[in-house]
Amino acid sequence: MNATEAWSVGDRYEPYVGRWSRLVARSFLAWLEPPADLCWLDVGCGTGALTETILERYAPRRVDGIDASQAFVDHARAHVADPRARFAVADARRLPFDVSFDIAVSALVLNFIPEPRAALAEMIRVARPDAVIAAYVWDYAQGMRMMRVFWDAAVQLDADAQALDEGQRFPLCSSHGLEALFAEAGLRDVQVRAIDVPTRFRDFDDYWSPFLGGQGPAPTYAMSLDEVRRDALRERIRATLPVAPDGSIELEARAWATRGSLH
Repeated sequence: MNATEAWSVGDRYEPYVGRWSRLVARSFLAWLEPPADLCWLDVGCGTGALTETILERYAPRRVDGIDASQAFVDHARAHVADPRARFAVADARRLPFDVSFDIAVSALVLNFIPEPRAALAEMIRVARPDAVIAAYVWDYAQGMRMMRVFWDAAVQLDADAQALDEGQRFPLCSSHGLEALFAEAGLRDVQVRAIDVPTRFRDFDDYWSPFLGGQGPAPTYAMSLDEVRRDALRERIRATLPVAPDGSIELEARAWATRGSLH
């Protein structure tokens, strides 16, 4: 993470990405088909979306979630009321655990870690010999439409915005990028799949308001603009979105998921 993005208010992150991450989490976990009574590690747990889905659907023995943001960890602790879940602030590249996990997962964060290979190596280090390692990230370049529409409009108005566009910054967020990352880490039986979920907004305000929360690259960029430029961006985006007669907006969000095993 760098100066172009902020991650400090969980209640603002939830309407921006958290609500959609939960939809992906369900398909992601169903793909993994995990048995009950596992010890899970959730790397980059954020506000707890993936951990909460694990707890609701897969009867884990425990879930340890770590995140670099104290604010997000505080949010997860406050909103995931289950004694099997433990949250801590930690660097994904230096996990505070020994070998103790049956499955290690990560949602929407590998690309934001300065050294994703180091983070993946740490996930492998703390996993038991027969463990599964898995992750998902947004397809920023094409399939994550709410962000793609934002950045396409932003770049039309400000060429410098292209340097902040996640689709440009994160080549890891593709089927080839993820497959190479997991294979180079020595994982076996590496698989990659696309997960598509609908993102339905009640109206334009439901789409636009989360970008004013300042959480993540696009909202941070939006809030860096003066009012005139931000209004121009808002109206450029409004003109490009597919608005239904009832005012709702139907988009699609694609995530790339990958998994591999130690043995």
